[in-house]
Amino acid sequence: MRHLILDNGLRVVLDARPGAPVTGVAVHYGIGFRGEPAGRSGFAHLFEHLMFQGSAHVAQGEHFSHVQASGGTAGGSTHQDYTDFYQVAPAAALERLLFLESDRMAGLRLTEDNLDTQLRVVKEEILTNVTHRPYGGFPWTVLPGVLYESFANGHNGYGDLRDLERATIRECAAFHEAYYAPSNAVLTVCGGFDPDRTAELVQWYFGRIPGRPTAPLPQLGEPAPDTERCGTHQDGHAPLPALALGHRMPDPGRELPAYVAHMVLSALLTGTERSMLARRLVTGTRLATAVRSGCGFFGPLQARDPDTFQLVITHPRDTAPDDLLAETDALLRELTDHGPDPTELAHTLARLRTSTTRGYDNLLVRTRHAGAFELLHGRASLIDDLPALIGAVDADAVSTTAGHLLSVPRAVLRLRTREEALV
Repeated sequence: MRHLILDNGLRVVLDARPGAPVTGVAVHYGIGFRGEPAGRSGFAHLFEHLMFQGSAHVAQGEHFSHVQASGGTAGGSTHQDYTDFYQVAPAAALERLLFLESDRMAGLRLTEDNLDTQLRVVKEEILTNVTHRPYGGFPWTVLPGVLYESFANGHNGYGDLRDLERATIRECAAFHEAYYAPSNAVLTVCGGFDPDRTAELVQWYFGRIPGRPTAPLPQLGEPAPDTERCGTHQDGHAPLPALALGHRMPDPGRELPAYVAHMVLSALLTGTERSMLARRLVTGTRLATAVRSGCGFFGPLQARDPDTFQLVITHPRDTAPDDLLAETDALLRELTDHGPDPTELAHTLARLRTSTTRGYDNLLVRTRHAGAFELLHGRASLIDDLPALIGAVDADAVSTTAGHLLSVPRAVLRLRTREEALV
């Protein structure tokens, strides 16, 4: 893996995979929905859409058509602390992909028509994925508002429709100027390519973009809760009620082994239908119909500190949420006091290491995660280091992690169905 920094501040990760017939290109910008201003919730996601509406030498909609004509695919996504744009295509199309990404980094075609069109698209996306969908956006759009106090950490990243409707072209241009600068971005190239030739192409296409300062991002740090925080979310489309628990996690920048131990604990609890918490709540007490857990709302290591360990339990209407909390806490106390079964821990570690390694055999996943890890943590090599970090987690680390979840006050969010609201 080769790293470059251009004169304009752009960080570059070149991850050559000899013999690969395809190449992935991703650009990660250090601005996500935790960086959007108060009163403009959803702006970062809206801007992701605007990045496909044309640039100096690419007309509206042509980015997709150029990539598809090369036999590839393209997309973008908005996360808490970054927005990424990515494409995978045959290796022969690499120069075209670099041109397309550099052109929209240099500047966009922002028009009132484009803004109005994308506002309608985003509104429809919210209606489809959240408003009219059972468990839509649950819990990532609502649990942060219970666990965290600041606007940056707690607001709904999809945004309030009234906030979105107030967005202006001038604000969009200022947003690109402030955050879509080379010095606030990471370019990742992964797959089949010649590193020396690619470094020259990167310099040619991206090195000509003038460097400029970026606007400061909000400070995300805030104290952990000193008492348990509770909230309720109404979902008229959900067939069954649910419970979401949110716990603050260690800072991955300063406490990476402790963070990874949370990944292992999650796999122990709910990694399969036979995992510990699933056995206890679903097949044992039958208090729940499904359980899942995870590190981060968008996956492990996909955000800066503070990040969230979440546990989501779907349950029958006659199950009392307090019973679910009691059973979950009892299991965590058992792990704290006695540790996991050695055989179960060994199997969980092997399964998690294998799935992580195989996941990064996927070129698109490898490209996107390398860029995210470099931007967020300064360590693109985590895509290769994670399996060993997972394997280093022992029973004592799992016990400590379970104790951490018990000792730090959490957020408890109850999802109520339409039927419950009528009672």
